[in-house]
Amino acid sequence: MNLTEVFAGADVLVTGGLGFIGSNVARRLVHLGARVTLVDSMIPDYGGNLFNVHDIRDDVTVNIADVRDRAAMDRLVQGRDYLFNLAGQVSHIDSMLDPFTDLDINCRSQLSILESCRHNNLNVKVVFAGSRQQYGRPRYLPVDESHPIHPVDVNGINKVAGEWYHILYSNVYGLRAASLRLTNTYGPGQLMRHNRQGFVAWFVRKAVEGGEIQIFGDGTQLRDLNYVDDVVEAFLLAAAAEKTSGQIYNLAATPPVSLNELAALMIEISGKGSIRHVPFPPDKRRIDIGSYFGSSDKIRAELGWQARTDIRSGLERTIRYYSEHLRHYL
Repeated sequence: MNLTEVFAGADVLVTGGLGFIGSNVARRLVHLGARVTLVDSMIPDYGGNLFNVHDIRDDVTVNIADVRDRAAMDRLVQGRDYLFNLAGQVSHIDSMLDPFTDLDINCRSQLSILESCRHNNLNVKVVFAGSRQQYGRPRYLPVDESHPIHPVDVNGINKVAGEWYHILYSNVYGLRAASLRLTNTYGPGQLMRHNRQGFVAWFVRKAVEGGEIQIFGDGTQLRDLNYVDDVVEAFLLAAAAEKTSGQIYNLAATPPVSLNELAALMIEISGKGSIRHVPFPPDKRRIDIGSYFGSSDKIRAELGWQARTDIRSGLERTIRYYSEHLRHYL
């Protein structure tokens, strides 16, 4: 598929556009010739960061707005060809500490965005960012799209609801929408101020700083990781293909790595840092899913997507980026 032909001149809205994945989607779209508008609430601790678009700032329109603001979204969705819906609260721990905010952002606001599209732009193609957390603790590995949905935290429940609003609106109202269930995405642009938005970025920070990477438990837990450029490619392919409307796709990478292997590789690449195993804190133990890795057979068969960046290459790029720019993420 020639993505330049699809997106050149297209009018694209990216929610969560100043965040990690949103800003990387925006950069790729700019290079493809799209007209890009980014909407972000810039809520502290959620990851929005103007430095994420410092190199394309003159090529995008930035709108500081909250997706919970229905009037703003009614206006912002008008005339768009594509909507990459990446706004969300992604901390599992925060969702347990403040479940109503997570409900508001990951569930209610998703319904509100879809209502804005239904009433103001039924022709827009929407791609939603789902999560592997929707599956909960795996009953079998690798996890495919037929795996039971059994979330272990509030965030997972609300991501399920947000995703299925998209599928429902696609099936019932003809609003073309698809969902990608993301696994551990990493790369330039991640929030580094705290460790509540995933362990990978926090491990990277500790390796860059030469600090101590703390691993909960024995470190044999398996994870699959996707470099952000591969994830961006999946979003663009899902948006461009008509067959994806009403569909859900896993993103995954093989082979999975243990947390021990991952931390050791980061330390090897950065040339500094150390590892210490510590007991699980009770709040994290209650929602831990153990080993997880997924199957991307469906998206590979239908769209030709697969993770192409090996873990070493991706981590080398990531650590090099933060070695130069870490101050902008603290």
